[in-house]
Amino acid sequence: MRFLYVILIVFVFCGLAPAPAWAQELQCQPCRHAYGKVQVGDPVSYSVLLSNTGSEALRIKFKSVDGSAFSFGTFPVPVRIKPGGSLELPIIFTPTAKGHTTGVITLVSTAEDPQLTINVEGTGVYPELGVTPATLNFGDVTVGSNAQLRATLTASNAAVTISSDQSTNSEFALLGLTLPATIPAGHSLPVTVQFTPSASGVASGQAGFTSNAADSPTTESLTGTGVPPASHYVDLSWDCGGDDPVGYNVYRGTAKAGPFEQINTALDASTNYTDDTVVAGTTYYYVTTEVNAEGEQSGYSNEVEAVIPNS
Repeated sequence: MRFLYVILIVFVFCGLAPAPAWAQELQCQPCRHAYGKVQVGDPVSYSVLLSNTGSEALRIKFKSVDGSAFSFGTFPVPVRIKPGGSLELPIIFTPTAKGHTTGVITLVSTAEDPQLTINVEGTGVYPELGVTPATLNFGDVTVGSNAQLRATLTASNAAVTISSDQSTNSEFALLGLTLPATIPAGHSLPVTVQFTPSASGVASGQAGFTSNAADSPTTESLTGTGVPPASHYVDLSWDCGGDDPVGYNVYRGTAKAGPFEQINTALDASTNYTDDTVVAGTTYYYVTTEVNAEGEQSGYSNEVEAVIPNS
């Protein structure tokens, strides 16, 4: 009898097998970022999270940026990321001109996919200062008095700092602003304008606000009309008392029952008199007397009161 022997020969290879490529994998979070609107010349930083999701350590060997408005924060290379580890990549956007711009960040590493790209974008803007309404019209204002209207200053795109204000006409004054004053983007600040006409007629001017805004100085048109104070007078009339008077005298006082002072410069032959020397805001009391041909004067008539308006 013969026996069949089967000999199994197992070959064992000594040494470590190379790690599979997927043992090193570099990921970004996020891989795209939009900075939105940023004031020209102002740097804004944003950090992208880089993670090694593989089972072996990897090294980032090289970095580059395509886009003149974008740069790196502190991030020296080469740099090692352990398995499951992460680190932050700071990317700075500093717009140099108005308008939209894009950039591409490239990282070269020992990962399975050696090149990782991150897309970034942003818009460079200049701060703008608007004023509403565009024109303040005060209408008619009595000379020597004043009227006030309110305007609103609004910052857009970025914060606006107002450093000074002025009016081109001394009859218009700007009130209520403590300078310098900073208005955050999207916010508003009220300002009061006062018109004090010094003479009759139309007055015009401009309010100007100097700031860091692109349209500085921001201006607002101002207009108003000075009108003379109202002319006040008192018309008096009375009935003849008899005895054939040849004329009458008119007396005025500022207190009830006097004392009174004569205000007509010559004997008044009629039973009417207009007093155009009154002062606004004053109360007057009037009486009259009769004068006969012999020059004799009667006693005071009954007393009447006249209240003069303030304007």
